[in-house]
Amino acid sequence: MIRAAMMGLAATAALALPAAGQGQRDSLTIGITQFPSTFHPNIDSMAAKSYVLGFTRRPVTAHGVDWQLACLLCETLPTLENGLAQRETTPEGKPGLRVTYRLRGDARWGDGTPVSAEDLRFAWEAGREPATGFGGAEFYRSAYELIVEDARTVTLRFDKVTFDFASLGDFQPLPAHVERARWQQEPRTYRSRTAYDTETANPALWSGPYRVTAVQPGAGVTLERNPAWQGPAPAFRRIQVRTVENTAALEAQLLAGQVDMIAGELGLPVEQAAALERRSGNRFRFAYKPGLIYEHMDLQLDNPALADRRVRQALLLAIDRAQIVARLFEGRQTVAHSSVNPLDPAHDPGVRQWPFDPARAAALLDAAGWTRGPDGIRRNAAGERLQVELMTTAGNRAREAVQQVIQGMWRGAGIEARIRNEPPRVLFAETLSKRRFQGAALFAWISSPENVPRSTLHSEEIPTEARNWSGQNYPGYRNPEMDALLEAIPQELDRPKRLALWSRLQAITAEDLPALPLWFRADAHVWPAWLENVHPTGHLNPSSLWVEAWRVR
Repeated sequence: MIRAAMMGLAATAALALPAAGQGQRDSLTIGITQFPSTFHPNIDSMAAKSYVLGFTRRPVTAHGVDWQLACLLCETLPTLENGLAQRETTPEGKPGLRVTYRLRGDARWGDGTPVSAEDLRFAWEAGREPATGFGGAEFYRSAYELIVEDARTVTLRFDKVTFDFASLGDFQPLPAHVERARWQQEPRTYRSRTAYDTETANPALWSGPYRVTAVQPGAGVTLERNPAWQGPAPAFRRIQVRTVENTAALEAQLLAGQVDMIAGELGLPVEQAAALERRSGNRFRFAYKPGLIYEHMDLQLDNPALADRRVRQALLLAIDRAQIVARLFEGRQTVAHSSVNPLDPAHDPGVRQWPFDPARAAALLDAAGWTRGPDGIRRNAAGERLQVELMTTAGNRAREAVQQVIQGMWRGAGIEARIRNEPPRVLFAETLSKRRFQGAALFAWISSPENVPRSTLHSEEIPTEARNWSGQNYPGYRNPEMDALLEAIPQELDRPKRLALWSRLQAITAEDLPALPLWFRADAHVWPAWLENVHPTGHLNPSSLWVEAWRVR
């Protein structure tokens, strides 16, 4: 999963951020609301990074606009039928799988070096070392051997058979000729020394249609055509991705011509975009794409009050989500009852729902020992007030409005919400990743179809210093049955049986509520009238992965 939201980044060059201008068709300026916490592909999942890297790199596999898995950097998807995937027995005597990938022969890093099997071997070696702190730890544990067959071909041996074995997800090649020596020097500190953040404009880091040529930390990234790219030529000589964390300011820059388009993956809330569409006539093109974008609140389960499941249930019962969607989002969002979107084939329509019910919320809080004080705020037997710190990404007008509404609704239930927001690059890279938040954190996860949420729900994915803060289970959720389900679902190849496991997973999360489901977001894409062939996907693989198809009318 990817966070829809900085560590220190060395500016690699002076970055000019002029308006693209309606007359300049060889350049494009894109506005987004977040800045990447890192540019390293395998560290710290974040939507802003994913969007930028979509222009500059190619993953081995990705889900397309049709939500089907496809090769981007490989020649052929492995299947049992074509022999590139084969069942075998592991050295421990368990059912296993060996899967072979052959990289495209025309793939090049920006310095002309071929993207090779050695680049995959290095990424695998670094990921297998826990001190490195790569995300997706289970992948590196399960892929217990990588065999280099030739310069472009690798075989991965897995210690289990899974239904989604053909997808390599976030496992991506890294330029070994640039990064291996840095990593070998000291794996634990590698994430702060990687060339992706200290020499971001090094062309050898980039394999896509564009390469990064300049970075202004917190403000923007300049991309220029990659001369080593062998695929279809992209339309623009230069793309500037500008970060404007305040959505009102972002809209103002669009209207002033300082940005040409606003990326829906990290752009305006739907209600703000709809209002802009009504005012702007035919100046821009608008598209509203529903998808696997789960707006929710992670809860800090180390907080004694929130450790009580009854309190978590009461928090959700006290929020009128249907009213928020209707009034703040013009009814364009879908109220969520679990983390699995109704558009996803794994969704269980019978999952337990928690409709707005103040009386039921009050009863749960009374049973949990929180009774109303003279000021209306509940207190426990020790006299402690029921307070919840509520955080989100500063400058996101929609989320800040949601916070205000939830604060009022919770107060009606006797719960005091204290709002404290941070810039996305701080909230995601520090506060959430290192579990420093105290109460509730409002943000979104973006996933792929039938994405098993191991990274957010398995107890082994709780970020710790020992694991160099990898993992996305920020609440600190622990449930042995959930762990067992997360192990079993990927290995169940029979679809009806797998859907039954999915149903049980959703039932547990609906009861335990380690995170409060709010709604599934629709993204609002705003393009200039002269730009075409931008195709939003509605899942974690961003539209920028197909930038070579973008064209000027």
